[in-house]
Amino acid sequence: MQNLAWVEGVFLDINEAKVPLEDRGYLFGDGVYEVARIYNSRPFKLGPHLERLQRSAAAIRINLTYSVVEIENAVSRLIDKSGCTDGYVYIQLTRGSAQRDHLFPADVRPSMIMYVRESKVLPALEDVKAVRSITLPDERWFNCHIKSINLLPNLLARQQAAEAGAQEAILYRPGDLVTEGTRSNVFAVIDGIVRTHPQSKLILSGITRGIVLDIMAEQGVVFAEEAFTLQELSKASEVWITSSMMEVNPVGVIDEKPLKGAAPGEITHCLMEKFRVKVTAECY
Repeated sequence: MQNLAWVEGVFLDINEAKVPLEDRGYLFGDGVYEVARIYNSRPFKLGPHLERLQRSAAAIRINLTYSVVEIENAVSRLIDKSGCTDGYVYIQLTRGSAQRDHLFPADVRPSMIMYVRESKVLPALEDVKAVRSITLPDERWFNCHIKSINLLPNLLARQQAAEAGAQEAILYRPGDLVTEGTRSNVFAVIDGIVRTHPQSKLILSGITRGIVLDIMAEQGVVFAEEAFTLQELSKASEVWITSSMMEVNPVGVIDEKPLKGAAPGEITHCLMEKFRVKVTAECY
């Protein structure tokens, strides 16, 4: 496939794509984004991703200059032109390009870019490996429900996790309340009940998170959108993380301590399986 970009309606090779030096996304991180997984040349749950893009843009007072239908059509053409079968589409919206000033510039058109890249085909369920995680203080801002391109605290935490031999960092706020991962939502089975942090400004409510909640409701799994502490997490019988790029992934070790149960556990495996069913129904 060819890694292609779309810059304000123009299709070009990703290596030839350019944005202005004074784009506010580059200068200030003044923008929002979305990433949708591509299966079988089709974007999975693009509609919900674009709805969240609209919410994020509205939250930071950027006017989305393209309609959802126009963006969907652009994504479709981008995938077709690139020949992508398994990968992802990245969409970014910034306030636009203007002379550097903290104040919002007047009469500047917001800038939108998107591109597709190939990614590894996800392993068969029996080959999914449980990840290792560490726990770190959540040092991000208090508007994590906005999918902002400001990701420096996430990057620092994930780098620290990688240097500790882990694939993810699970973050916690004062009171040791677990929020989410650097790039994922976190679920834990505590005393037989699945718990995950409720929707709030402290987490980015993931598209995959929402699908998992729906699956649990369909399967009669007892769950609660209720925060839990690090101490409760340490006693969990199952833990998993979710995101568009990793789907449902079991956690086997936290802070170098293996979970008491097998990873994936019974509930985790069920969710992994049912999630793949939904992907197949939409994209194959």
